[in-house]
Amino acid sequence: MIDKSSPIPIYYQLEEYIKKLIESGQLKPGDALPSEREYSDKYGISRMTVRQAILNLVNDRYLYRVKGSGTFVMEQKLEQKLQGLTSFTEDMKARGMKAGSTLVNFEIIPAHRKLASLLNIPEHGPVYEIKRIRLAEDIPMALERTYISANLLQGLTEKIVENSLYKYIEETLNMKIDSGTQLIEASVANKEEVNLLEIPELSPVMIMQRTSKLEDNRVFEIVKSTYRADRYKFMIDLKRL
Repeated sequence: MIDKSSPIPIYYQLEEYIKKLIESGQLKPGDALPSEREYSDKYGISRMTVRQAILNLVNDRYLYRVKGSGTFVMEQKLEQKLQGLTSFTEDMKARGMKAGSTLVNFEIIPAHRKLASLLNIPEHGPVYEIKRIRLAEDIPMALERTYISANLLQGLTEKIVENSLYKYIEETLNMKIDSGTQLIEASVANKEEVNLLEIPELSPVMIMQRTSKLEDNRVFEIVKSTYRADRYKFMIDLKRL
């Protein structure tokens, strides 16, 4: 595993070896790593070399340290591409993961001025307010608040929104979902988000607000999602203009 005759630095060889164990699943989130002395004795290398490899993996968020306890494998973040309009359920299925949700609230409310403007409906018009915790492999990933005009998508029920809302819109209502606009900002979790996402107080979160339209250009939903920053990261491909 460690080739001392190689021109590749030894710390980098050890770093890559540990990284492969994590990426292959041989080392799982929460697993404790051997001590620096154990690595040093096993491979006949200096503890300073081991320390450098471990530090790099901590900085790259493969590992984390707990004072007095040791070094552990960090839970890896889900990477979400920002191109394309897909639902959370579709995203998880594309990764081969089990998607789920816990319905927190489902009711019809009168649209306040700003919400009515975003949905292009009269002020105080009826709007579904749907609040769900989105899960991946039963782990809370995001708190999602969805607002939909009750006059546009009639007949929504708790049972429908507990599954895939997009599937219901396209396959049952035969409406074509066309496009969306997303805004992303960094924030700190509020009290509700701390409780529902099971994260510590003052945890960093990512807030995403999406406006989605049907094929005929009508806005059908406003979604405000709070993603755990320790579980999620976003990626976009860029081309020079």
